[in-house]
Amino acid sequence: MYFFSPQPLIAHHPRHLTAAWAQKILDQHIIGKKVKSVNLDSVDVGTTTRIRLSVDHNATEVLPQKWFIKIPSLSWRAKIITALPRLLHTEVRFYRELSHSIAINKPDALSAKNFFISGSTLVLADLSEQEAIPGSTSDILSISQAHLVIEQLARLHAQFWNKAHNNPEYRWLADPVRQLEDHLGTALAVPLMKRGLNKAQSIVPSSLHAPAINYARNRRQTMRFLSQGTQTIVHHDCHPGNLFWHHSKPGLLDWQMVRIGEGISDISYFLATSLDSKSRRANENQLIEHYIKSLADQGIKQLDFKHIKQRYRAHLVYPFEAMLVTLAVGGMMDLEANHKLIARAASAVADNNAFSASSSKK
Repeated sequence: MYFFSPQPLIAHHPRHLTAAWAQKILDQHIIGKKVKSVNLDSVDVGTTTRIRLSVDHNATEVLPQKWFIKIPSLSWRAKIITALPRLLHTEVRFYRELSHSIAINKPDALSAKNFFISGSTLVLADLSEQEAIPGSTSDILSISQAHLVIEQLARLHAQFWNKAHNNPEYRWLADPVRQLEDHLGTALAVPLMKRGLNKAQSIVPSSLHAPAINYARNRRQTMRFLSQGTQTIVHHDCHPGNLFWHHSKPGLLDWQMVRIGEGISDISYFLATSLDSKSRRANENQLIEHYIKSLADQGIKQLDFKHIKQRYRAHLVYPFEAMLVTLAVGGMMDLEANHKLIARAASAVADNNAFSASSSKK
């Protein structure tokens, strides 16, 4: 577990990632070693600005030389959407306070800094130095890969099953910032849904348009209905681009959306975005059963398949909404990948009559 200095060390732009800045990161871990130089390998702007940095230093026994850095988005549209709910701030706090206690695969944090006025900066070990391969947002996973991801999610959910919501240590996962995010989602639901459907055009079948708008109009009630299940800690953004693979074993990236919620919601999000429609249809029930078995292996037993499947169907509305909102806002995801995930999520919603399943009147 890494030591985090209480003093903020914040970068606002890739040009701020100098050798002097990297030296401060190094000094958090070991004194007397030197950073010789840094090289900016890549910059990718989405919901955050993601930077790959090569750092030439003489403390390779302590820190890697390839760093992956996240700072607030340089896209003004993405920044507006992510600033108020403080999504990067949430991920930094996850790495500071929660990551070390979760027994699933995730990147190592080198530094995690929040400062209310100046923003947030997260420095992770680049996956390439661990011989790990990051997923691509448009990846289509095999059923055997889906089994492995489900097992990781079940391990996360089981650890906090019916515990996190009453534990003061995890109260920040449902604090006013998360509530503000939900309020913003509800306030903007109708215009963003309409814009997303308009931009998606034929990607979303016309038969889903009216139910989608009706869902947006009644989003507050639906969210209440979706929060009624057994509570745990959930990733809440489990699409293929937020996975990595290390020796064929999956890990989870991008913890900006982590929160207290119902575990099956992660399975809905994952299956709706990560499998091609034909494969999902053929294996959906078996994959849900695998989730129930994986929870049982972790000590969470006697879950009813019929009930879990019903909750799975209901939670499919969220990945559908999330992918359309991403398209509506723009600049948050590669457009081609966004289109593919919308098509997959729309197919899952249609196949499972998800809008009916998620109605609070049921």
